[in-house]
Amino acid sequence: MASDLSQRPEILMNCRFYFELHLEGSNESVDAFFMECKGFKTSQQVIEICEVTPNKWGASGNAVGEVVRTKIPGNLSFTNMTLRRGLTLSMTLWNWLESVQTGNWKKQRRDGSIQLYTHGAKEEFRFEFKRAWPVSYNITDLKSDPGEIEMEELEIAVEELKRIKA
Repeated sequence: MASDLSQRPEILMNCRFYFELHLEGSNESVDAFFMECKGFKTSQQVIEICEVTPNKWGASGNAVGEVVRTKIPGNLSFTNMTLRRGLTLSMTLWNWLESVQTGNWKKQRRDGSIQLYTHGAKEEFRFEFKRAWPVSYNITDLKSDPGEIEMEELEIAVEELKRIKA
């Protein structure tokens, strides 16, 4: 029996997608395009509580004070995101980093999104983040070899991250 291929979810393959970065408060329609993004990880702390209850326990069932351990969810945390692209002439990311480095970090914490698009410019899904700021900026070693692409890398700290379906 043949299945209807249109009902199957599309597997998101790297070579068919590009990433856009949008920062809240920016004057640009798109702040940057990226070839690679990593660090989309969230985890929740596990808090273990140990309680002594009035329940009876033990081999004879006469001992009082059963110890019960319960695990409950604690604080959420998000890893820093690292964004990589071919080096461009745009100063947007550098200016954002420089504003934080010169003490203007409170005003530079930005909400934004990273959107994943097909080559047909169809948005597939997005990651929305809150209160992000640039942690580090790196350019690969410069070479004049033909065919070499200089890479620009930006690491940003985020306080919240949410995956949104398009």
